[in-house]
Amino acid sequence: MAQNQNSTACDEKLLSYLNWKETPDTEWSLHLTARNGGSLQYIGASHSDDAADAQFPALRQAWALQKPTIAFFEGPDRGIADSETETISKFGESGFVRYMAKADGVKTKSLEPSPQEEADYLLSRKEFTPEQIKLFFILREASRLRERKNMTEEQIKATIAQLLQRANSLIPAFATVLPDIASLQPAYSKYWSAPANWWEAPAEWFTPGGDGEKTGGKFTHTINRHSSEFRNLHMYRLLTEAVLRGEKVYAVVGRNHVPMQAPAIRCALA
Repeated sequence: MAQNQNSTACDEKLLSYLNWKETPDTEWSLHLTARNGGSLQYIGASHSDDAADAQFPALRQAWALQKPTIAFFEGPDRGIADSETETISKFGESGFVRYMAKADGVKTKSLEPSPQEEADYLLSRKEFTPEQIKLFFILREASRLRERKNMTEEQIKATIAQLLQRANSLIPAFATVLPDIASLQPAYSKYWSAPANWWEAPAEWFTPGGDGEKTGGKFTHTINRHSSEFRNLHMYRLLTEAVLRGEKVYAVVGRNHVPMQAPAIRCALA
């Protein structure tokens, strides 16, 4: 990374979720300009698929002010719909970023590392088994589908079956671990008795700063913390590299990522 400070020194300024607490001074958004004229409008958003949410006009206003040359979104590229309202209802704030970008002819890019990179990182730590790591990803997605998309048991199972097929082909280390829907319940039952079924895993198990002993999530919070911190490293590097190329960067992410990355971003763009 072409930075005017040692990149390792800036990497070390990333904050950990471990024991982190928000304060009245917590930065949920950043607007920075580099010496080369590149700039960053980085917005911490709430995950929402409600088109009436007040954050969407605010995101549009920030877009108009930034006049971006590149836009970054969180999560995979799930596309857009025919209208703004439908895009938000199906794809939330990340879809809204893609929708605005397409309308203005602005290039887009996901903030995420590849699934292989993330899996390799988590496996390299050797704290958890491949089964536990893959189960974490499956349960987190099932929770999202149930809580945010209001899917039924049958819909969740059908969607997760497709996800398993993709994961098995993309990530060799996962190919023989929990290969299909039938393998999930026995694996889940090794660790949890409540809720009774794997597709009922509660959303509170998937916060990077949570305590598994208190929530019942056991290892899910710790895996999520390592995953989120690896993603923060990847995100901040992507963003600052783009700014240092002279891009006018617009990025929207779940709001807790911003304060974790803010010191490293300021370091890289100083």
